[in-house]
Amino acid sequence: MTALASARRPAVAAFDVERIRADFPILAEKAHGKPLVFLDSGASAQKPQVVIDAMARMYRHSYANVHRGIYQLSQEATDAFEKARETVARFIGTPDSREIVFTRNATEAINLVAYSGGYSFLKPGDEVVISHLEHHANIVPWQLLRDRHGIVLKVAPIDDRGALIWDEFVKLLGPKTKLVAMAHVSNTLGTVLPVAEIIREAHKHGALALIDGSQAVQHMPVDVRTLDADFYVFTGHKLYGPTGIGVLYAKAALLEAMPPWQGGGDMILAVTFDKTEFNDIPHKFEAGTPAFVEAVGLATAIDYVQAIGLGPIAAHEHDLLAYATEKLKQINSLRIIGEAEGKAGVISFVLEGIHPHDIGTILDREGVAVRVGQHCAHPVMDRFGVPATVRVSFGMYNTRAEVDALCAGLQRVREIFG
Repeated sequence: MTALASARRPAVAAFDVERIRADFPILAEKAHGKPLVFLDSGASAQKPQVVIDAMARMYRHSYANVHRGIYQLSQEATDAFEKARETVARFIGTPDSREIVFTRNATEAINLVAYSGGYSFLKPGDEVVISHLEHHANIVPWQLLRDRHGIVLKVAPIDDRGALIWDEFVKLLGPKTKLVAMAHVSNTLGTVLPVAEIIREAHKHGALALIDGSQAVQHMPVDVRTLDADFYVFTGHKLYGPTGIGVLYAKAALLEAMPPWQGGGDMILAVTFDKTEFNDIPHKFEAGTPAFVEAVGLATAIDYVQAIGLGPIAAHEHDLLAYATEKLKQINSLRIIGEAEGKAGVISFVLEGIHPHDIGTILDREGVAVRVGQHCAHPVMDRFGVPATVRVSFGMYNTRAEVDALCAGLQRVREIFG
Protein backbone atom coordinates (compact mmCIF):
# COMPACT_ATOMS: atom_id res chain seq x y z
CA MET A 1 0.00 0.00 0.00
CA THR A 2 1.33 3.41 -0.91
CA ALA A 3 1.67 6.19 1.65
CA LEU A 4 -1.04 8.15 -0.16
CA ALA A 5 -3.46 5.22 -0.15
CA SER A 6 -2.89 4.51 3.52
CA ALA A 7 -3.39 8.21 4.27
CA ARG A 8 -7.01 7.87 3.12
CA ARG A 9 -7.78 5.18 5.68
CA PRO A 10 -9.59 6.26 8.86
CA ALA A 11 -7.47 6.81 11.93
CA VAL A 12 -6.61 3.62 13.81
CA ALA A 13 -9.87 2.78 15.61
CA ALA A 14 -8.50 0.33 18.16
CA PHE A 15 -5.86 2.73 19.39
CA ASP A 16 -7.19 5.03 22.14
CA VAL A 17 -4.75 7.90 21.75
CA GLU A 18 -6.65 10.21 24.08
CA ARG A 19 -6.39 7.68 26.89
CA ILE A 20 -2.69 7.33 26.22
CA ARG A 21 -2.22 11.10 26.17
CA ALA A 22 -3.73 11.29 29.65
CA ASP A 23 -0.82 9.14 30.87
CA PHE A 24 1.71 11.84 29.91
CA PRO A 25 1.37 14.81 32.28
CA ILE A 26 3.54 17.15 30.24
CA LEU A 27 1.08 17.05 27.35
CA ALA A 28 -1.30 19.15 29.45
CA GLU A 29 1.25 21.98 29.50
CA LYS A 30 1.06 25.04 27.29
CA ALA A 31 3.76 26.67 25.16
CA HIS A 32 3.49 30.44 24.76
CA GLY A 33 -0.08 30.17 26.02
CA LYS A 34 -1.11 27.59 23.43
CA PRO A 35 -1.65 23.84 23.73
CA LEU A 36 1.67 22.04 23.48
CA VAL A 37 2.11 20.07 20.25
CA PHE A 38 5.19 17.97 20.86
CA LEU A 39 6.65 16.61 17.61
CA ASP A 40 10.21 15.92 18.70
CA SER A 41 10.04 12.41 20.17
CA GLY A 42 12.91 11.32 17.93
CA ALA A 43 15.20 13.50 20.03
CA SER A 44 13.70 12.49 23.38
CA ALA A 45 10.25 11.11 24.07
CA GLN A 46 8.04 12.35 26.88
CA LYS A 47 7.53 10.22 30.00
CA PRO A 48 4.34 8.53 31.18
CA GLN A 49 3.28 8.97 34.78
CA VAL A 50 4.07 5.34 35.59
CA VAL A 51 7.76 5.93 34.81
CA ILE A 52 7.85 9.08 36.91
CA ASP A 53 6.10 7.27 39.75
CA ALA A 54 8.35 4.19 39.62
CA MET A 55 11.50 6.29 39.93
CA ALA A 56 10.03 8.51 42.67
CA ARG A 57 8.88 5.41 44.57
CA MET A 58 12.35 3.94 44.48
CA TYR A 59 13.90 7.17 45.74
CA ARG A 60 11.31 7.33 48.53
CA HIS A 61 11.20 3.72 49.67
CA SER A 62 14.07 1.54 48.45
CA TYR A 63 17.05 3.69 47.53
CA ALA A 64 20.51 2.36 48.37
CA ASN A 65 23.59 1.50 46.38
CA VAL A 66 23.38 -1.82 44.56
CA HIS A 67 25.57 -4.94 44.78
CA ARG A 68 27.31 -3.61 47.88
CA GLY A 69 25.09 -3.92 50.90
CA ILE A 70 23.72 -6.81 52.94
CA TYR A 71 20.97 -4.67 54.42
CA GLN A 72 17.37 -4.66 53.21
CA LEU A 73 17.36 -1.43 51.20
CA SER A 74 20.45 -2.42 49.24
CA GLN A 75 19.04 -5.86 48.56
CA GLU A 76 15.76 -4.37 47.33
CA ALA A 77 17.56 -1.92 45.06
CA THR A 78 19.83 -4.67 43.70
CA ASP A 79 16.86 -6.93 43.01
CA ALA A 80 15.03 -4.12 41.19
CA PHE A 81 18.14 -3.30 39.13
CA GLU A 82 18.75 -6.87 38.03
CA LYS A 83 15.04 -7.41 37.31
CA ALA A 84 15.25 -4.35 35.06
CA ARG A 85 18.10 -6.07 33.19
CA GLU A 86 15.90 -9.14 32.75
CA THR A 87 13.05 -6.95 31.45
CA VAL A 88 15.35 -5.40 28.84
CA ALA A 89 16.63 -8.84 27.82
CA ARG A 90 13.10 -10.15 27.26
CA PHE A 91 12.13 -6.98 25.39
CA ILE A 92 14.76 -7.51 22.70
CA GLY A 93 14.57 -11.29 22.58
CA THR A 94 17.54 -12.69 24.45
CA PRO A 95 17.00 -15.22 27.24
CA ASP A 96 20.41 -14.42 28.71
CA SER A 97 20.37 -11.23 30.79
CA ARG A 98 24.19 -11.40 31.02
CA GLU A 99 24.15 -10.13 27.43
CA ILE A 100 22.67 -6.81 28.57
CA VAL A 101 25.15 -4.09 29.59
CA PHE A 102 23.72 -0.85 30.95
CA THR A 103 25.39 2.31 29.65
CA ARG A 104 24.57 6.02 29.81
CA ASN A 105 23.09 5.99 26.30
CA ALA A 106 23.47 4.41 22.87
CA THR A 107 26.45 6.65 22.13
CA GLU A 108 28.35 5.24 25.08
CA ALA A 109 27.36 1.72 24.04
CA ILE A 110 28.86 2.19 20.58
CA ASN A 111 31.99 3.74 22.09
CA LEU A 112 32.28 0.74 24.42
CA VAL A 113 32.29 -1.61 21.42
CA ALA A 114 34.73 0.62 19.52
CA TYR A 115 37.24 0.95 22.33
CA SER A 116 36.96 -2.45 23.98
CA GLY A 117 36.03 -4.62 21.04
CA GLY A 118 37.75 -2.48 18.44
CA TYR A 119 41.20 -2.83 19.95
CA SER A 120 40.68 -6.54 20.64
CA PHE A 121 39.11 -7.87 17.43
CA LEU A 122 40.22 -5.21 14.91
CA LYS A 123 43.78 -4.74 13.74
CA PRO A 124 45.31 -2.04 11.51
CA GLY A 125 44.05 -2.40 7.96
CA ASP A 126 40.79 -4.10 8.95
CA GLU A 127 37.68 -2.50 7.51
CA VAL A 128 34.54 -1.17 9.20
CA VAL A 129 31.56 -0.44 6.97
CA ILE A 130 28.89 2.11 7.92
CA SER A 131 26.18 3.86 5.89
CA HIS A 132 25.69 7.44 4.75
CA LEU A 133 22.62 7.60 7.00
CA GLU A 134 24.42 7.32 10.32
CA HIS A 135 24.10 9.52 13.37
CA HIS A 136 27.42 10.99 14.49
CA ALA A 137 27.42 8.44 17.33
CA ASN A 138 28.00 5.71 14.74
CA ILE A 139 30.58 7.70 12.76
CA VAL A 140 32.92 9.48 15.15
CA PRO A 141 33.96 6.46 17.30
CA TRP A 142 35.07 4.60 14.17
CA GLN A 143 36.91 7.67 12.88
CA LEU A 144 38.76 7.88 16.20
CA LEU A 145 39.59 4.18 15.95
CA ARG A 146 40.81 4.76 12.39
CA ASP A 147 43.04 7.64 13.44
CA ARG A 148 44.42 5.93 16.54
CA HIS A 149 44.47 2.28 15.53
CA GLY A 150 44.71 2.27 11.74
CA ILE A 151 41.43 0.65 10.73
CA VAL A 152 39.84 1.55 7.39
CA LEU A 153 36.38 3.16 7.40
CA LYS A 154 34.09 2.64 4.39
CA VAL A 155 30.71 4.28 3.78
CA ALA A 156 27.82 2.65 1.92
CA PRO A 157 25.93 5.22 -0.20
CA ILE A 158 22.22 6.08 -0.24
CA ASP A 159 19.97 7.04 -3.13
CA ASP A 160 17.86 10.16 -3.63
CA ARG A 161 15.01 8.65 -1.61
CA GLY A 162 17.31 8.11 1.35
CA ALA A 163 17.47 4.33 0.96
CA LEU A 164 20.61 2.22 1.18
CA ILE A 165 21.95 1.29 -2.27
CA TRP A 166 22.19 -2.43 -1.68
CA ASP A 167 24.47 -3.40 -4.56
CA GLU A 168 26.96 -0.69 -3.63
CA PHE A 169 26.89 -1.81 -0.01
CA VAL A 170 27.65 -5.41 -0.98
CA LYS A 171 30.54 -4.29 -3.18
CA LEU A 172 32.22 -2.74 -0.13
CA LEU A 173 32.38 -6.07 1.69
CA GLY A 174 35.43 -8.25 1.35
CA PRO A 175 38.02 -10.32 3.20
CA LYS A 176 39.20 -7.29 5.19
CA THR A 177 35.68 -6.40 6.39
CA LYS A 178 35.54 -7.17 10.08
CA LEU A 179 32.57 -5.09 11.24
CA VAL A 180 29.41 -3.64 9.69
CA ALA A 181 27.85 -0.95 11.91
CA MET A 182 24.55 0.57 10.79
CA ALA A 183 21.41 2.22 12.06
CA HIS A 184 18.19 0.25 12.21
CA VAL A 185 16.23 3.45 11.50
CA SER A 186 17.65 6.77 10.32
CA ASN A 187 17.14 9.48 12.93
CA THR A 188 16.99 12.13 10.20
CA LEU A 189 14.98 10.56 7.38
CA GLY A 190 13.08 7.74 9.06
CA THR A 191 14.51 5.21 6.60
CA VAL A 192 14.20 1.67 7.92
CA LEU A 193 17.29 -0.26 6.89
CA PRO A 194 17.08 -3.99 6.00
CA VAL A 195 19.06 -4.98 9.06
CA ALA A 196 18.35 -8.71 8.88
CA GLU A 197 19.81 -8.81 5.37
CA ILE A 198 22.68 -6.52 6.38
CA ILE A 199 23.60 -8.84 9.25
CA ARG A 200 23.41 -11.93 7.03
CA GLU A 201 25.62 -10.29 4.41
CA ALA A 202 28.15 -9.25 7.05
CA HIS A 203 28.28 -12.79 8.43
CA LYS A 204 28.78 -14.22 4.93
CA HIS A 205 32.06 -12.29 4.86
CA GLY A 206 33.05 -13.32 8.37
CA ALA A 207 32.32 -9.86 9.77
CA LEU A 208 30.52 -8.89 12.94
CA ALA A 209 27.42 -6.69 12.84
CA LEU A 210 26.44 -3.82 15.13
CA ILE A 211 23.00 -2.25 14.85
CA ASP A 212 22.05 1.12 16.33
CA GLY A 213 18.42 0.67 17.34
CA SER A 214 17.92 4.02 19.04
CA GLN A 215 15.15 4.98 16.58
CA ALA A 216 13.74 1.47 16.21
CA VAL A 217 12.85 -0.19 19.52
CA GLN A 218 10.08 2.30 20.35
CA HIS A 219 8.44 1.79 16.96
CA MET A 220 8.74 -1.92 16.12
CA PRO A 221 9.45 -5.31 17.69
CA VAL A 222 13.12 -6.27 17.80
CA ASP A 223 14.44 -9.80 18.37
CA VAL A 224 18.22 -9.82 18.49
CA ARG A 225 18.43 -13.61 18.40
CA THR A 226 16.28 -13.84 15.27
CA LEU A 227 18.30 -11.04 13.67
CA ASP A 228 21.51 -12.76 14.81
CA ALA A 229 22.95 -9.34 15.69
CA ASP A 230 26.35 -9.45 17.34
CA PHE A 231 25.78 -6.05 18.95
CA TYR A 232 22.57 -4.03 19.29
CA VAL A 233 22.36 -0.70 21.08
CA PHE A 234 19.58 1.66 22.08
CA THR A 235 18.88 4.47 24.49
CA GLY A 236 16.24 4.77 27.18
CA HIS A 237 15.08 8.35 26.76
CA LYS A 238 13.69 7.78 23.26
CA LEU A 239 11.76 4.76 24.57
CA TYR A 240 9.64 6.84 26.98
CA GLY A 241 12.18 6.13 29.72
CA PRO A 242 14.59 8.41 31.59
CA THR A 243 17.78 10.02 30.38
CA GLY A 244 21.13 8.67 31.51
CA ILE A 245 20.42 5.02 30.71
CA GLY A 246 21.23 3.07 27.56
CA VAL A 247 21.70 -0.54 26.54
CA LEU A 248 24.37 -2.58 24.84
CA TYR A 249 23.31 -6.06 23.83
CA ALA A 250 26.21 -8.27 22.80
CA LYS A 251 26.56 -12.00 22.38
CA ALA A 252 27.96 -13.48 25.57
CA ALA A 253 31.01 -14.95 23.83
CA LEU A 254 31.97 -11.51 22.54
CA LEU A 255 31.54 -9.88 25.94
CA GLU A 256 33.65 -12.60 27.49
CA ALA A 257 36.43 -11.96 24.96
CA MET A 258 36.34 -8.16 25.25
CA PRO A 259 38.44 -6.42 27.92
CA PRO A 260 36.90 -3.86 30.29
CA TRP A 261 36.94 -0.35 28.91
CA GLN A 262 36.66 1.47 32.23
CA GLY A 263 38.09 0.58 35.61
CA GLY A 264 36.78 1.14 39.12
CA GLY A 265 34.33 -0.29 41.56
CA ASP A 266 31.75 -3.00 40.88
CA MET A 267 33.55 -4.29 37.78
CA ILE A 268 36.10 -6.18 39.88
CA LEU A 269 36.27 -9.36 41.92
CA ALA A 270 39.59 -8.63 43.61
CA VAL A 271 42.24 -5.90 43.48
CA THR A 272 45.81 -5.83 44.70
CA PHE A 273 48.52 -3.38 43.77
CA ASP A 274 49.92 -6.07 41.50
CA LYS A 275 46.82 -7.06 39.55
CA THR A 276 43.05 -6.95 39.26
CA GLU A 277 40.66 -9.85 38.75
CA PHE A 278 37.66 -8.62 36.81
CA ASN A 279 34.01 -9.39 37.47
CA ASP A 280 31.85 -11.64 35.31
CA ILE A 281 29.80 -10.27 32.43
CA PRO A 282 27.94 -7.98 32.23
CA HIS A 283 29.31 -6.36 35.38
CA LYS A 284 32.89 -6.03 34.14
CA PHE A 285 31.61 -3.33 31.76
CA GLU A 286 29.68 -1.38 34.42
CA ALA A 287 32.35 0.43 36.42
CA GLY A 288 31.19 2.49 39.38
CA THR A 289 27.71 3.05 40.73
CA PRO A 290 25.27 2.30 37.89
CA ALA A 291 22.18 4.32 37.04
CA PHE A 292 20.01 1.79 38.83
CA VAL A 293 17.03 4.08 39.42
CA GLU A 294 17.09 5.00 35.73
CA ALA A 295 17.26 1.28 34.85
CA VAL A 296 14.06 0.74 36.85
CA GLY A 297 12.51 3.68 34.98
CA LEU A 298 13.51 2.14 31.65
CA ALA A 299 12.06 -1.24 32.61
CA THR A 300 8.82 0.47 33.61
CA ALA A 301 8.71 2.26 30.26
CA ILE A 302 9.21 -1.05 28.48
CA ASP A 303 6.37 -2.63 30.46
CA TYR A 304 4.17 0.35 29.59
CA VAL A 305 4.95 0.13 25.86
CA GLN A 306 4.41 -3.62 25.79
CA ALA A 307 1.08 -3.31 27.60
CA ILE A 308 -0.14 -1.06 24.77
CA GLY A 309 1.55 -3.20 22.13
CA LEU A 310 4.20 -2.31 19.58
CA GLY A 311 1.88 -3.44 16.80
CA PRO A 312 -0.89 -0.94 17.62
CA ILE A 313 1.72 1.76 18.28
CA ALA A 314 3.34 1.16 14.89
CA ALA A 315 -0.04 1.19 13.11
CA HIS A 316 -0.97 4.49 14.77
CA GLU A 317 2.37 6.08 13.93
CA HIS A 318 2.23 4.89 10.32
CA ASP A 319 -1.23 6.39 10.01
CA LEU A 320 0.17 9.72 11.29
CA LEU A 321 3.14 9.48 8.94
CA ALA A 322 0.95 8.92 5.89
CA TYR A 323 -1.50 11.65 6.91
CA ALA A 324 1.27 14.15 7.61
CA THR A 325 3.10 13.33 4.38
CA GLU A 326 -0.02 14.01 2.34
CA LYS A 327 -0.81 17.24 4.20
CA LEU A 328 2.75 18.59 4.02
CA LYS A 329 2.95 17.97 0.29
CA GLN A 330 0.05 20.36 -0.16
CA ILE A 331 2.13 23.25 1.22
CA ASN A 332 3.68 25.40 -1.47
CA SER A 333 7.47 25.10 -1.87
CA LEU A 334 7.82 22.46 0.84
CA ARG A 335 10.20 19.62 -0.01
CA ILE A 336 10.39 16.43 2.00
CA ILE A 337 13.92 15.09 2.34
CA GLY A 338 13.97 11.31 2.19
CA GLU A 339 10.98 9.31 0.98
CA ALA A 340 12.15 5.73 1.17
CA GLU A 341 9.49 3.01 1.28
CA GLY A 342 8.47 1.74 4.70
CA LYS A 343 9.67 4.71 6.72
CA ALA A 344 9.30 5.06 10.46
CA GLY A 345 7.49 8.10 11.91
CA VAL A 346 10.02 10.78 10.93
CA ILE A 347 9.69 13.52 8.31
CA SER A 348 12.44 15.99 7.46
CA PHE A 349 11.64 18.90 5.19
CA VAL A 350 12.69 22.32 3.96
CA LEU A 351 10.68 25.34 2.85
CA GLU A 352 12.20 27.13 -0.10
CA GLY A 353 13.79 30.45 0.86
CA ILE A 354 13.19 30.09 4.63
CA HIS A 355 15.84 28.90 7.05
CA PRO A 356 14.77 25.96 9.23
CA HIS A 357 15.69 27.88 12.39
CA ASP A 358 13.23 30.63 11.44
CA ILE A 359 10.56 28.02 10.79
CA GLY A 360 11.20 26.38 14.16
CA THR A 361 11.05 29.71 15.97
CA ILE A 362 7.70 30.65 14.46
CA LEU A 363 6.25 27.18 15.06
CA ASP A 364 7.33 27.42 18.69
CA ARG A 365 5.29 30.62 19.10
CA GLU A 366 2.33 28.60 17.81
CA GLY A 367 2.94 25.94 20.46
CA VAL A 368 4.45 23.43 18.04
CA ALA A 369 7.76 21.86 19.08
CA VAL A 370 9.88 20.48 16.23
CA ARG A 371 13.60 19.84 15.81
CA VAL A 372 15.60 22.01 13.41
CA GLY A 373 19.23 21.74 12.37
CA GLN A 374 21.46 18.93 11.17
CA HIS A 375 20.26 16.34 13.70
CA CYS A 376 23.76 15.02 14.43
CA ALA A 377 23.86 13.77 10.85
CA HIS A 378 25.94 16.29 8.90
CA PRO A 379 26.75 13.83 6.06
CA VAL A 380 23.04 13.36 5.36
CA MET A 381 22.62 17.13 4.98
CA ASP A 382 25.60 17.22 2.63
CA ARG A 383 24.17 14.33 0.60
CA PHE A 384 20.94 16.24 -0.04
CA GLY A 385 22.57 19.64 -0.44
CA VAL A 386 20.78 21.37 2.42
CA PRO A 387 22.30 23.21 5.39
CA ALA A 388 19.62 21.93 7.77
CA THR A 389 16.06 20.62 7.88
CA VAL A 390 12.95 20.81 10.00
CA ARG A 391 12.32 17.38 11.50
CA VAL A 392 8.97 16.12 12.74
CA SER A 393 9.09 12.86 14.69
CA PHE A 394 6.03 11.10 16.04
CA GLY A 395 5.38 9.27 19.28
CA MET A 396 2.48 7.11 20.35
CA TYR A 397 0.74 10.14 21.88
CA ASN A 398 0.56 12.31 18.75
CA THR A 399 -2.67 12.92 16.83
CA ARG A 400 -3.91 13.97 13.43
CA ALA A 401 -5.13 17.20 15.05
CA GLU A 402 -1.52 17.94 15.97
CA VAL A 403 -0.49 17.37 12.37
CA ASP A 404 -3.16 19.91 11.41
CA ALA A 405 -1.70 22.33 13.97
CA LEU A 406 1.75 21.84 12.43
CA CYS A 407 0.41 22.60 8.97
CA ALA A 408 -1.46 25.66 10.23
CA GLY A 409 1.80 26.85 11.81
CA LEU A 410 3.63 26.37 8.52
CA GLN A 411 0.97 28.42 6.75
CA ARG A 412 1.67 31.11 9.35
CA VAL A 413 5.35 30.88 8.43
CA ARG A 414 4.41 31.39 4.80
CA GLU A 415 2.31 34.45 5.68
CA ILE A 416 5.19 36.04 7.58
CA PHE A 417 7.79 35.41 4.88
CA GLY A 418 5.48 36.03 1.94
